[in-house]
Amino acid sequence: MPRASSAWTLGALAIALPIAVPIAAILLNFAAPESAVWAHLRETVLLEYLLNTVALLMMVAILALFLGAGCAWLVATKEFPGRRVFAWALILPFAAPAYVVAYAYADLLAYAGPLQAWLRELDLLREGLPAIRSLPGAGLVLGFTLYPYVYLLAYVAFADRAGALAEAARTLGASPRRAFVSIALPQARPAIAGGLALALMEAAADFGVVDFFGVPTLTNGIFRTWYAQGEHQAAMQLAGWLFLVVAALVVLEQLARRGLRANPVSRNMPPPRTPLAGWRGPLAALACAVPIVLGLLLPAATLLRHALVSGDPSFGATFISYVANSVAVATIAAALAGLCALWLNYALRLQALRSPQSGAPLMRKDQPASPRAALTRFLTAQARLLRLGVRTATLGYAIPGMVLAVGLIGPLTAFDKQLAGWLESILGIRTGLLLTGSVAALVFVYLARFLTVAFNSLEGGMARVHPNYDSAARSLGSSPGGLLARVHLPLLTPALLTAMLLVFVDVIKELPATLILRPFNFETLATRAYRLASDERLAEASTASLMILAVGLVPTLALGWRNFAARGSR
Repeated sequence: MPRASSAWTLGALAIALPIAVPIAAILLNFAAPESAVWAHLRETVLLEYLLNTVALLMMVAILALFLGAGCAWLVATKEFPGRRVFAWALILPFAAPAYVVAYAYADLLAYAGPLQAWLRELDLLREGLPAIRSLPGAGLVLGFTLYPYVYLLAYVAFADRAGALAEAARTLGASPRRAFVSIALPQARPAIAGGLALALMEAAADFGVVDFFGVPTLTNGIFRTWYAQGEHQAAMQLAGWLFLVVAALVVLEQLARRGLRANPVSRNMPPPRTPLAGWRGPLAALACAVPIVLGLLLPAATLLRHALVSGDPSFGATFISYVANSVAVATIAAALAGLCALWLNYALRLQALRSPQSGAPLMRKDQPASPRAALTRFLTAQARLLRLGVRTATLGYAIPGMVLAVGLIGPLTAFDKQLAGWLESILGIRTGLLLTGSVAALVFVYLARFLTVAFNSLEGGMARVHPNYDSAARSLGSSPGGLLARVHLPLLTPALLTAMLLVFVDVIKELPATLILRPFNFETLATRAYRLASDERLAEASTASLMILAVGLVPTLALGWRNFAARGSR
């Protein structure tokens, strides 16, 4: 058994390579000699990139907190018209990639767009509206598409514990407003902090919105330095700064959770909802409807109108190739992510069953103490190594896809050259670079970026499989692989399919990594929409954008059903 668990540990360490290699390459560039281009960037635009990135994150934080936590409190604790519908509908903007929403609003709010033209016809507008293509415009678009991260976690916190807290507050004579500010909100702070951290990580990693709106942030600077100037080392150093920003967000999120340990005052129970009488009920319904309309329905209607009137001129066989490319890479990445997540979760389960604390017999009691102590030390070291590998492998979602793509290019090219030289010297075959600029490199980064999504989805399913199943199978002589195939895999199939579906949709929407690593003449739905929108052909970009949005609705609706309808929208 120790030998088998060692094999699973080695496999987990191998899975961690896709995320460890780009991070190491990025961090090593901080110690590289300063080039003239990097010195110029540091003296001229680095501060602007940093300030704009921080300002964007602050705007997104304010809007996501206001919309997410506010709507979660209303839906969880108040009764008003449409509350049951709003409970699950408020997560629907999850389906809309931020850059797709940006394309729609750039067309809708342009000076010659339908909204301003209509207002001028009614003589309600003499001068143009503030430009949407600006830093505040980018903050609004990202805030309206990322607030569901905060809403979902805050709603669960309020709905599961607000009843017990309200009961305790009433016995102390607290008013509803004071109970919310002094008790419910601080108790839900860890959940809100977690959701806000996810939203800010996505905002820091965004490229499509800031590039289309012309906002100079770190992601925009990386892409410009990489492509426009061809300075790869300077781009990697900028990527290092973006990595530090994201790392700071992770640290702040951990600090926000620190010290928040409490025992529930009573059993988990839904809160007693207060009916909102008179004008308060429609006002609450309006407050919940605004983020849904602005984050999804209005952009989707704008894209649908353009798709029906004009749409993509290559709609047909050529457009089907874009869909096929997207589906192909997404399917491969989803399958690999599902398998790797299954391996990591099962390796952790084997390690937990073999740890000294688990009570599993390490060796017979009649054996000498020294071999037992040596085996205990070996298993402890192996467990630490496994946890390090799993933690590294699941860092990817916190790291922007652009950072991973930029960090991967150097090591991948070096390995490719070594492989080509080996093939030529040993086999006499001249192959050139096999991996760089290929679909394999693209899938490699997708796996590093979205493995965390699959791992977290399977983790919950694995926890629901009782350890007695493992004990019974081991007593019958089943090997770890046989136990996984015959017992765990059938039980984990729903969770595994959900994990693969989530990764599939994330890959369909991923833009910056695809732009950097895609092979020549390889177009996906995301790159097709980006290329047309960058050429100001917004009406033509609507077809690909609308299809991306439609694909994203599938897991979003499934998520809504699992978290709200299946729970009765308590």
